[in-house]
Amino acid sequence: MRPPAAKQLPPAWLSSYFPAALPAGRSRLLVRVLNRVGADGAVRDACRSRVLESALALALVERCGSGHHDARTRIVSYLERHQNSEDLIDTTLAAAALGRGTRQPARRQALEDIVSRVPDFTGSRKQALVQAIFTMLGVATDHADVAPHAVDVSALHPWAAVQTVAVNAILGRAVGRNRAGGEDVTRLASTQRPGRVWEGNLFIHLSVLHALVDVPGMESVVDAGLSTALRHQREDGGLPFVTDTDTWSTVVVGLALGSAGAPREVMHRIARHLVHVQHANGGWSYTDHAELSDTDCTTVAVEFLHQLDPVAYRDPIERALDALVAVRGADGGFPTYGAGTPSEACMTAAAINALSTQDRHRHLIQPALRFLADRQMPDGSFPPGWSSSRLHTLFRAYLATHHWQASLTVQDMSGRIAGLVQSTQNADGGFGQRDGASSDAISTAYALIILAGQRDPAPAAHATGYLLTQQRPDGSIISVPDMLGPRPFPYHVPVLTDAFTLLALGHLTPRIRPSRIAVPGRQHSNAQLAQRTAP
Repeated sequence: MRPPAAKQLPPAWLSSYFPAALPAGRSRLLVRVLNRVGADGAVRDACRSRVLESALALALVERCGSGHHDARTRIVSYLERHQNSEDLIDTTLAAAALGRGTRQPARRQALEDIVSRVPDFTGSRKQALVQAIFTMLGVATDHADVAPHAVDVSALHPWAAVQTVAVNAILGRAVGRNRAGGEDVTRLASTQRPGRVWEGNLFIHLSVLHALVDVPGMESVVDAGLSTALRHQREDGGLPFVTDTDTWSTVVVGLALGSAGAPREVMHRIARHLVHVQHANGGWSYTDHAELSDTDCTTVAVEFLHQLDPVAYRDPIERALDALVAVRGADGGFPTYGAGTPSEACMTAAAINALSTQDRHRHLIQPALRFLADRQMPDGSFPPGWSSSRLHTLFRAYLATHHWQASLTVQDMSGRIAGLVQSTQNADGGFGQRDGASSDAISTAYALIILAGQRDPAPAAHATGYLLTQQRPDGSIISVPDMLGPRPFPYHVPVLTDAFTLLALGHLTPRIRPSRIAVPGRQHSNAQLAQRTAP
């Protein structure tokens, strides 16, 4: 995600093309992000409440039948505030949890909406997962249409395996069959330790408790697990998807601060923290509470450390790249998690960006670029990744084409990405998560990273103007939930919006030079620029 080298960029733009408020807005945002770096170098921001986990927690509280009265009241209040949400999935889940009833067409529409927004290789598992979610909420569903391979745990990474075992047990119990054998119960119970959420994932934690709630001998385990989950209840009464995303937030903030020219003392403080929490296998996870490393965090950590000081951090960088190469697929692509799991476009782009920091891995980059080009769809986009916004994968793939010598195929891929982005800018200058969606700040930040590499300044100037309208007086940026987990359920960690916006401005800043003395008749107003970019 680091900015390309200056020699790879087109000629600079005059600052007069851009809003006069840009320097001050950028400074406020930089101060805001700098202040999020702790004394230990970590960046911490709470994951906000979500309807999904709140609904599952309420169902479990009511099923257990005693205690937790105050927690229950607060969850009910949270869900009541979200039962008329614009999001179909949230509305349906809140209604089911509150016992307000959900009609089969609404559930079917929610199911179709969910499956349409996930990668093809996860479709059947997501279908089973949604059926299990409604079952946990006490809603009768049609379990007959769950494919047998949807509950097959072979070749799954640990999180998906535990989740799938829980789904299998829940669906089996709903039709009067005990699908959870002794080994399955042991696996599920092994994730439960009083006071600790396994891998920091509250969704899996609550799913496991629902799977164990009727298993003889598991009463104390379920009671302790529910108490553990409720320790993470937020002030608004809801529960979050995960306990935190501290490591992911730290690596993104580190890279953003590096692109913004932040003080090196702060950057090295972040780096020391990352080296401290690096896993034994060389990778990083989204939180230091998780043991499963992932391609996303690992690749961005590599880019950050390389950008800061490739010599001082040579050892952790090399260990991380070794961990990355170890999960590479036979197709040349890279998965999110362990070896043998499906390669994905976004993670492959992320891997290319990390591998391009070292010459010793150059032989892996061309096959990865071919994989990426093969996954590009006719409109220039890519299959769904880990963001609600299609622009997330687009900007990372675009950068992957610029950190290495490009073939004609790669140049074509890059051009199609740029063309798609330039053709979908909204009238207000911003970008939405999908074609036709209202503008939001984080999607616009993703798009600006791509626009910063083009020759025409007008689209970038218009997008920058939109971002400045989304800035609060304290420097932070207003935006919608963006990251997904499990796909396609979005969750929100606000510091990530600030970080990605600062990163986008870090890509933009090298393209801008001070304006010369204005010549009458040659000034470009923001209104003129906006007119040029309007669809």
